[in-house]
Amino acid sequence: MKRFLITLYWDIVRQYRNGFYFVSVFVAALTALVLRQFDAVDWSIWWPPILLENLVINAFYFMAGIVLLEKGEGTLEAQIVTPLRDYEYLLAKVISLFALSALESLALILIVSGPAFNWLWMLLGIAGFVAMYAFYGFFVVSRYDSITEFLLPSALWTLGFSLPLLAYFDLWQHWSLFLHPLQAPLLLIHAAYAPLPAWQLAYAVVYTGVWVGIGYVIGQRAFYRFVITKEGVGRQ
Repeated sequence: MKRFLITLYWDIVRQYRNGFYFVSVFVAALTALVLRQFDAVDWSIWWPPILLENLVINAFYFMAGIVLLEKGEGTLEAQIVTPLRDYEYLLAKVISLFALSALESLALILIVSGPAFNWLWMLLGIAGFVAMYAFYGFFVVSRYDSITEFLLPSALWTLGFSLPLLAYFDLWQHWSLFLHPLQAPLLLIHAAYAPLPAWQLAYAVVYTGVWVGIGYVIGQRAFYRFVITKEGVGRQ
């Protein structure tokens, strides 16, 4: 536990020193400025897609940025030969990014629409987004060694993120959207503002947990394949 907490602390410090918190403040301020121009908005409908798109930066791209920084500095290679376990490394990244994302998202929501929402469902929805994006971000970025190699293909890697938004814009309504991993946290955000049928709420909680678990597994395998094996270092 001590090893994990130290890793978590230094992840937060590294994110702060590299300007991630300043980027989050800027994005939140700019987004709030734009959203406050709209009157009579049903936020139960619009916060889910807004947060889905906003958290791509905080989780997917920030995770990628952290890993590429560590590769460039040689710290990722150094961590391989320490007692730090892969799950401690990954979970520290996800939790630190959740803390940053939750602060930004809640500040944005409070500024724009106030505190009239269910905090539990909101935080669970944000946590679901962040965990899925971050684990997937690590899975993708672990195979690249520089930001220039990563940026262009990252657009293709993230192409499917916005598919659940088709229903919000009445472009496509189909039951198969419930198979998409991000549909579940979208419903959790919606549940923070409006009651959902029991089956939808159960689906949202369970399916979010399932895909977070899948994300962890693919992140862990990517760590072994593209980090440990690539460096030629085994682990007990």
